[in-house]
Parts: sequence; C-alpha cells; structure tokens
Amino acid sequence: MVAGGIYTAVTFLQRSETLITERCTATGSGGDDLSTDQAANASLITAVAVRRGLPARAASIALATSMQESKLRNIGHGDQAGPDSRGLFQQRPSQGWGTPAQVMDPYHASNAFYDALVEVSGYESLDITVAAQRVQRSAYPEAYAQHEVMARAFASALSGQTPAGLDCSLRSPDAAGNPAAVTAGLTAALGDVTASTDGRTLLVEAEGTQAWAVGQWAVANAKELEITSVEVEGRAWNRQSRDGWQPAQVPAGQVRVTVADAPGT
Repeated sequence: MVAGGIYTAVTFLQRSETLITERCTATGSGGDDLSTDQAANASLITAVAVRRGLPARAASIALATSMQESKLRNIGHGDQAGPDSRGLFQQRPSQGWGTPAQVMDPYHASNAFYDALVEVSGYESLDITVAAQRVQRSAYPEAYAQHEVMARAFASALSGQTPAGLDCSLRSPDAAGNPAAVTAGLTAALGDVTASTDGRTLLVEAEGTQAWAVGQWAVANAKELEITSVEVEGRAWNRQSRDGWQPAQVPAGQVRVTVADAPGT
C-alpha cells in the first residue's frame, strides 16, 4: 500500500511538471510574457545596455526592435528586412552591420544596435517607434509600437530599475548546474563581477540596481543554467515554489545564485 502511494505521488508530480508552461513575466508587462529563450535574449540585450552605462530607455527601444524583427530570437535567416538579414535585430551585412558571423553574435549585434542608437539625437525622449526606425529604417516603422509595453517592463526589471520585477515559472532542472558557468555567463553579459563560490552557490558582491540587474539576469537564465534560487536584498526567487519573489534573510550587498546539485532538485 505504501509503495502504491509513493508511485501515485511520483506520477502526480511528474504530470504536474509536464503541465507547467515555462514562461517569464515582468511587472507592468500587460500580460505579455516571454518564453524562456526570449527572456534570456532580452536579459543579454539589456545587460549590454547596463554594461555600457546606457539608460533603461535604450534597452526598451532595443527590446521592442528585436521583438519586431526576430521575436527576440537569434535567427539565421532573412525576412522582409532583406535576404541577408540575420540575428536578434535582423541586421544586414550588406549594409555595414558586420560580417554574417558577427551579426549572429548576440553581443556584437546588441552593441552594433546601441552604437547606432546613441547617434540618434535625443533618442531618450523620442517615441520608441521613431527611435527604432532611425536605427533600423524598416519598411514597417509603426510596427515597433505594439511591443512598447512589454519592452518597457522587461527593460526596467532586467536593468535593475524595478526590484523583484521579473519572475519565471519553470519546471525542475534537467541536470546539475555549475556555478562557474553562471559566472562566465554573468561576466560575458554584465562585465567583470566580484564573485566567489560556496558549494553550489555563487556569491556576487553588488548592491542597489546593480544587484537587481545581476539577480534578475540570473532568473531570466535559470532554465539554461539550471539555477534553482536567487536571493537579492531581502527577497528570494525559488524555482520549485513558483510563487515569485518572497521575503528572505539575505546579507546586504550580496546576490546569491544557487544551482541544482542533481536533476529535479
């Protein structure tokens, strides 16, 4: 009888896992959620802006542009933008955005977009549609506006301007995580960070908006990096509880990112 009960419980948990729709949402997004791969790309695009010292408005413009051009996916084929357009922003090597390999590199593509954006006078106060069009010169400039609410919300959360503003609903990890992989991804996105490890936990020295940028980058990349919990400034996100950011005892000036030590944990 006990064995049968255990089997039933395990089966129920397995079915519950398969019913979970893995999505990420941002406070104020108006219900416009992102899939986990889209959220990871959004976190990278926003992190590049943070690393460059650009305002969240720059990231908003970039996210709206990428959503319209590629659905926030690093696609290797062209569309209406042109037969040779590629990547997160559908940039065209024939128009000077870089080599085919470069425009497929999300870091190069994001930096190339921001290089062009900062040349637009007063872009911070322009409508997203206007600013994006001056960079992209799209045949459908009005289309960027439909992504503005989503872009603002995710840019604000991922840049750290909205604490506890990003939440992802995920299934249990498929494999053990590696704190070194988290460090490598975080450094590639946001630049050098002061970090150490304590078992399966990465400890990052950061505070204020930088701490929240680090923490919410980790949540956005939790699926790929097998992250199970993130703790920032008195709040914690737990993958298995799936109840968003909750109060927690977290040391000031430190972000704690913990990875799975085995599949399903």
